[in-house]
Amino acid sequence: LLISYTTNAFAGEYIPTVFDNYSANVMVDGKPVNLGLWDTVAQEDYDRLCPLSYPQTDVFLICFSLVSPASFEKVRAKWYPEVEHHCPNTPIILKLKEKKLTPITYLQGLAIVKDIGAVKYLKCSALTQREIQAVLCPPPMKKRKRKCLLL
Repeated sequence: LLISYTTNAFAGEYIPTVFDNYSANVMVDGKPVNLGLWDTVAQEDYDRLCPLSYPQTDVFLICFSLVSPASFEKVRAKWYPEVEHHCPNTPIILKLKEKKLTPITYLQGLAIVKDIGAVKYLKCSALTQREIQAVLCPPPMKKRKRKCLLL
């Protein structure tokens, strides 16, 4: 997603690393803002390293694939609790990786929205660039307690 957003091209095969950093310039309220985008690894071997990148984070983007029930469950079991523990008042955007064949149903998506207190439900596609701008440049968000934005 971040490669697609910063290069305007689909990356094809992605080989994850422990931390990938990207940068993008956007306009917010008519002013230029540089986004620092960090992609952290989902492997358990690096669980202690991820929180090192959390200080001074303005918003978290948690991603899962609609074709991977395991990644869907990690939102509830791992990522949301971790973010709430380390940065309880920082907004969260929950990003659904769009695919044509999806074993995760709309009702399951709504259930996780309710469970984690999300305020919005959208999908985007790194392949087609559909809704990527909305995911990475949502309207300004106020700090919330136990709320997140689901995209």
